[in-house]
Amino acid sequence: MQTEPRTDAIAAPAGPADADAAPSQPARLAGSTANTNTDTDTAPDAGTDDPFLWLEALDGAEGERALQWVRERNEATLAVLKARPEFEPIRQDLLQLLNAKDRIPHVARRGAWFYNLWQDEQHPRGLWRRCTLEEFRLAEPPWRVALDLDALGRAEGRSWVFHGAIALAPDYRRCLVSLSDGGADAHELREFDLETLQFIPPESDGFFVPEAKSDVEWLDEDTLLVGSDFGPGSLTDSGYPRQIRQWVRGTPLASAPVLFEGEASDVSVSASVDRTPGHERVFFSRSLDFYNEARFLWREGDFLPIDLPSDMSVHAHGAWWLLRPRSDWTVAGRTHPAGSLLLLDDAAFWLGDRQVRTLFSPSSGRSLDDYSLTHHHVLLTISEHVASRLEEWDLSAQPPTPRAVQAPFPGSLSVQSLHDTELSDDPLGDRYLLHYSDFLSPDSVSLAQAGIDDREPLKQRGAQFDATGLSVQQRFAQSADGEQVPYFVIGRADAGADTPTLLYGYGGFEVSLQPWYSGGNGRAWLARGGRLVVANIRGGGEYGPQWHQAATGEHKQRSFDDFIAVAEDLVARGLTRPERLGIMGGSNGGLLVGACMVQRPELFGAVVCQVPLLDMKRYHLLLAGASWMAEYGDPDDAEDWAHIAKYSPYQNLRAGVRYPRALFATSTRDDRVHPGHARKMAARLADLGQDCFYFENIEGGHGGAADNQQRALLQALEFSYLWQQLGREALNGVAA
Repeated sequence: MQTEPRTDAIAAPAGPADADAAPSQPARLAGSTANTNTDTDTAPDAGTDDPFLWLEALDGAEGERALQWVRERNEATLAVLKARPEFEPIRQDLLQLLNAKDRIPHVARRGAWFYNLWQDEQHPRGLWRRCTLEEFRLAEPPWRVALDLDALGRAEGRSWVFHGAIALAPDYRRCLVSLSDGGADAHELREFDLETLQFIPPESDGFFVPEAKSDVEWLDEDTLLVGSDFGPGSLTDSGYPRQIRQWVRGTPLASAPVLFEGEASDVSVSASVDRTPGHERVFFSRSLDFYNEARFLWREGDFLPIDLPSDMSVHAHGAWWLLRPRSDWTVAGRTHPAGSLLLLDDAAFWLGDRQVRTLFSPSSGRSLDDYSLTHHHVLLTISEHVASRLEEWDLSAQPPTPRAVQAPFPGSLSVQSLHDTELSDDPLGDRYLLHYSDFLSPDSVSLAQAGIDDREPLKQRGAQFDATGLSVQQRFAQSADGEQVPYFVIGRADAGADTPTLLYGYGGFEVSLQPWYSGGNGRAWLARGGRLVVANIRGGGEYGPQWHQAATGEHKQRSFDDFIAVAEDLVARGLTRPERLGIMGGSNGGLLVGACMVQRPELFGAVVCQVPLLDMKRYHLLLAGASWMAEYGDPDDAEDWAHIAKYSPYQNLRAGVRYPRALFATSTRDDRVHPGHARKMAARLADLGQDCFYFENIEGGHGGAADNQQRALLQALEFSYLWQQLGREALNGVAA
């Protein structure tokens, strides 16, 4: 979802769904589980004036003052960390990996073409390019360039970052290219001809939507359904579209009539157009909050409510509906548990029939991670204690029948269907790409077909670091309330408590941290003697909706308790010790490590806090923050604030407490999580006499970087900081 804080896993790879986007970048002692800041009923004073409120300014005189503060902190951080002996070798290693020619080019199908965004040293912002499937099978496909982002940026004097393209099926001649200035979520949309490979200017009646957090769908070749910023009253409190307008080619966008409208308190509104032959339809929805939607079918000018639970994920697929409840659903005399996947006949639904077929039901240790649809099959990616299994259902059989698919295990599987639902006779209808990786196995992509286990290997990346002697172990830690929390340990099994150890986590928005392969982690950390630990804490989606819901709202502290429990378990097992233990997290994970740093400062020797939420008193007033109140609660509600106040990192900083010397990293162009969170946290620490590192990339958006040069710099700063804090100098008591 566009409103979700992104999982900034350390050098986490862009998944198949992000094939056209720039690659994403990253994320006490044994027996003690006391939380030093939550063992009292007294909340921090929410009414105290904030002396650093001015650091939230992004424009005007105050914005320039804040930016000058940023420049000074950047210079100080760069002066120290770039002087580290490991900085430049790590930066060069990371840049080489990011630009390497043997990277797997993830693709997105549009008709006969497979598109990819490729960034390297010659093309830092990227080439949007394409080839056929037959060509993609070759070791070196003859790519054809559709759009050169660097050339476009130079010609227009803009810092363009490619944010994908929305193509009109089934001909795929026209598309809307999304361009972000500097990497922010806000983008402009320009119509592009995929035959002539030229933009169609507005003066030639080409569609153009100015910069905003827009949501656009093609209704037909000459009509768009547009949600955007149309001026006062057109956006929700979260800063996303509140209106959908029907815009006809050749008419002014500003005068396009409002077709659908939500409330200011909604997160957003959206439209989707289904062109499946024989099942053509248009849906509209209001996102009431992050997990609830009101849905409508648009038929002959009327909006017909879709009578299903608002917290249920609903997907129409030809003659079927696939339903994924987030809470237990009792219907037609049966109760279907949260996390199930259900099949419902479309015609029967509109007649009031709610008899469903269960395609998946969760059980102990097993949850549905994702599903994908081919012409005749549903492919289920199932998580078994955070390792992937693959199952499929044949919907063409009467009744639909299941089959276990033989696929690599354990590790992460990802299915990318090649089926074009808008083609009546699609030769790739039951074909899909199967992606596999784990912490020590480089990514691979195979061409598969539903119904059989045979696969054609397409791409296999070579090893990016020497994994000799490294192992992966899964362990469980007992959290404060007795819950068993899984975590992965990657490194040398015989390494002891003096091993620099980096603990990574996220724990929010039902996002799962599945195993992934990272050459950056391998070269900058593991190969240099470090250990990596990935914690699968509550708030994430590793065990389905209940695992997530167990750590939301008034129970958010459980995420922090779980993370702390993993850290304590590492110490108790002799795998590390506090001065050798660092933690890292981004976005919601930034909140995680910020809260744990404040609650248990003696447990950690380093903290990398990326694009974080930290001021939880004001998060809902900043940028997209209001959209996340279903996750955290409403700080303006006294009951909600009573529990938020106990963990909000910014409000819980205290004089006289020695905190780890943290590194805060954010982006001026992050228009999702406001950079003011990180700015104010660093300023407050300085005010308390606590030193920290701070780096704010002027570009980059919520990903923190706009191109590979910026990514390599940012990650090299992070790893150099970690080696300073946790390496030999830390052992000798020098680093902090």
